[in-house]
Amino acid sequence: MDHRPLRKGVRAAAALLLACGLLAGCAGGKGSGDGAEQVTRTGTPGAAGLRDPYFPRLGNGGYDVRHYALTLDYEPATGRLKGTADITARATQALSAFNLDLTGLRVDAATVDGRPAAVHRDGDELTVRPAEGIAARAGFRTVIRYSGTPRTLTHADGGREGWVRTADGALALGQPTGSMAWFPGNHHPSDKASYAVTVTVPEGLRAVSNGEPRERRTRAGRTTFVWRSTEPMASYLATVAIGRYETRTSRTPSGLPVHTAARGNPALLARIPKVLAWATEKFGPYPFSSTGAIVDPTVDVGYALETQTRPFFGAGTFDESFLVHELAHQWYGNSVSPKSWRDMWLNESFARYAEWLYAEEFHGMPVRANFDAAFADRANWAFPPAEPPSAADISEVPVYGRGAMVLHRIRQAVGDDTFFAILRGWAATYRHGNASTDDFTRYVEEEAGEDLDDEVWDAWLYGRERPTDPSA
Repeated sequence: MDHRPLRKGVRAAAALLLACGLLAGCAGGKGSGDGAEQVTRTGTPGAAGLRDPYFPRLGNGGYDVRHYALTLDYEPATGRLKGTADITARATQALSAFNLDLTGLRVDAATVDGRPAAVHRDGDELTVRPAEGIAARAGFRTVIRYSGTPRTLTHADGGREGWVRTADGALALGQPTGSMAWFPGNHHPSDKASYAVTVTVPEGLRAVSNGEPRERRTRAGRTTFVWRSTEPMASYLATVAIGRYETRTSRTPSGLPVHTAARGNPALLARIPKVLAWATEKFGPYPFSSTGAIVDPTVDVGYALETQTRPFFGAGTFDESFLVHELAHQWYGNSVSPKSWRDMWLNESFARYAEWLYAEEFHGMPVRANFDAAFADRANWAFPPAEPPSAADISEVPVYGRGAMVLHRIRQAVGDDTFFAILRGWAATYRHGNASTDDFTRYVEEEAGEDLDDEVWDAWLYGRERPTDPSA
């Protein structure tokens, strides 16, 4: 994500989640699948949350999702959505029940392995109780049919996520919690899966999602679009954009498909292959089977977002630096995803540092000049980037600017050859996986062959005070 010129934050979302019992320290109510020790002959309920440091009830325990097949039918005139989520998963324990995250929408029916299942709702938690228990390590298939008017989560600074209605359609954005506004699932970045998204809309509109287009058909005044993402994806990176977009497909010189849906700015869209070629040189092989963008200057949500393979750019956010930032996220944040929301700096520091590298190479702006500007900005010293004080701070300034300073301090400590090998090696080692801050510091020290506590981690990553000398 890049939240310039508006600082998005997640304060209103945090307030909403506090009311729903999803934030740390909250006394929200628990459903029947809250992970209590309700032992039965057929297993125990999976936990209703993954104990994320900032969103402990986000995500669910007891299973690992392998694939989402989402079928959506949307009517822009009324804002009504009908959906079916066909979820293929593997049990990580013997389950008598398990939970899914879903906000606002009504559940119309549920089955597990083809048999009707009971569903209990408690706020944003759905507890699904299958007719028979699920054995540990067994694969199982859950189908949830749901409907209603999806919610838009509005932040205190005007930023929005979830299901955002537009003049002629809608836009789905999920960071950090908005994905549960439009489909039920295990909505934590640690549970990545492949996706197939089928969207039916009135004829004349386009529906764009992640990955590659598989099919398009029109019948009785409505058009259905089918998209498929075969590489693992965290649910907050899934998107759907519905509207009267101009859609184009081209290829990079290396043959990578480029799928775009936009309202204007063809010149900058045409630069995607060149920026991607530069990023590939710096960060290693591109991790996905297509690239592109969704550009809609009529939508003002206050930020751009790295939605996988198809980053979104709204009002005031489609320029060269935003493009570099969101494409860099395809390596750092999308392919290498955070283990928890505390690890967000690993997403944003790399993407911001990519901007600095690009500005130096193409615009004569030395990385050191950007480092010095970030060092002088007192907002970057509000808290350590690896330890945001609360869920409301995970997209605030230090996560970006001070995080990028950490990377530059690593570069100064280990030298250019080792540093750029680390950039490429980190993306390759954790490709399509999840990683934490501890994973990163350990990886860097192993590659550098030295302890960086005194030189980097203590002062720059975890320190509470700004060093007196930016070179120290």
